[in-house]
Amino acid sequence: METRVRVADEVWIATASLHRERPGQTDFTIGEIVARAESASVTGVTPLRAGVKVHIYLHCVANKPSNPGRYRMLLETSTGRRRLFRPGDPCHPSRIHGKSVPKREEVPAEHRDLIDWYLAEYAAGNAPSAEDPILALLGVGRELWQDEDADAYVRRLRADWQ
Repeated sequence: METRVRVADEVWIATASLHRERPGQTDFTIGEIVARAESASVTGVTPLRAGVKVHIYLHCVANKPSNPGRYRMLLETSTGRRRLFRPGDPCHPSRIHGKSVPKREEVPAEHRDLIDWYLAEYAAGNAPSAEDPILALLGVGRELWQDEDADAYVRRLRADWQ
C-alpha cells in the first residue's frame, strides 16, 4: 500500500468511515477513531504511525488553537469526543484557512468515495443558511414611523423620557 498518505488524511478517512457506517452516532471517542485507523490500515504501516493519535487529539481539531498544523478536519464536541468538521462549524481563528477535506488525488482510490459521501451527504446537511437571521429583521417595525420623518420620530420618542 501507499505510505505517502498524510497523517491528517488518515485520521479524516478513519473518522469519515465511522460516520458513514454509524449514521445515528454524532461523535466518536478518540479510541474509536484510533481503532478504525488501525483496522482501515490506509498506509499499510503497522502499528499506526506515532502521529495519528496526536492528530486526533490536537492537530486536526478545528476548535483548538493550531499547534503547529492548521487542519480543521475534526471538531471537539462538548463531551470531548470528535466528529468531522462541517462548513459553518466553529473554528479557532488560527485555523480558518486550514484544510478540512483531503485532496482526492492524495487519498488511496479505495477511500475516495468517502470524499463524495462527505460532500453530498454529511457536509451538505449543515450548510450555512442562505438567510441571515439578523438581516431578516430589516424593515421590521417600519410601519411605526411610516408617515413621519425618522428624526422627528426619534425626537417625539425622546420627549416622553423623564
